[in-house]
Amino acid sequence: MPDDDAHLIETCLSGQDLVRSDFLTLRRDTVCLPSGGQASREYLIHPGAAAVVPVMELQGGALQLVLERQYRYPVGRTIIEFPAGKLAPGERAFDCARRELREETGYTAGQWARAGQLHPTVAYSTEVIDIWFARDLTQGARQLDPGEHLDVFTATPAQLLAWCRDGTVTDAKTLAAALWLQQWMMGHWTLDWRTDEYWAAAGEQRQESTP
Repeated sequence: MPDDDAHLIETCLSGQDLVRSDFLTLRRDTVCLPSGGQASREYLIHPGAAAVVPVMELQGGALQLVLERQYRYPVGRTIIEFPAGKLAPGERAFDCARRELREETGYTAGQWARAGQLHPTVAYSTEVIDIWFARDLTQGARQLDPGEHLDVFTATPAQLLAWCRDGTVTDAKTLAAALWLQQWMMGHWTLDWRTDEYWAAAGEQRQESTP
């Protein structure tokens, strides 16, 4: 793969915010193309998010996954997905992952591993989703936000992968996390499992050192 991207890079010449809200900003920039011409780029500025793959280890080594069913208004359907949520201002990705797992499912985790990052809509959004794995789960009470309604359930990895294959699961972060799950279970990719306390104390430094 070529190392030099100079012939691909677009440079911002000017820009303006079209719409601003507490959550998203819609922006339009005029850019200089590598050819020397100009073009307009409209995109959403997103605070970022974190997603969690909660793994329950049963007797005999079998695994169960904690999943959610939630109605997503923009697409008008109920979606199967892993727990996730957007970062609060100044919040680290790990802290967001831990908070969302507790609030949405009631579970806390004794061990965590950071899988990587996902850009779900690179053509029109700055959103970056950090994917985390969680295990040694302890169940507690959920703390849903006002107006938040979702079902929590468990499934086997085989069930999840079958839903990814047949189109039942269409959520981008869940599809990407399922790839990580599959490769980890096959022993092809590794996860650096650390305690909750480790990530709470050193998570940001660890994330910054990851390409």
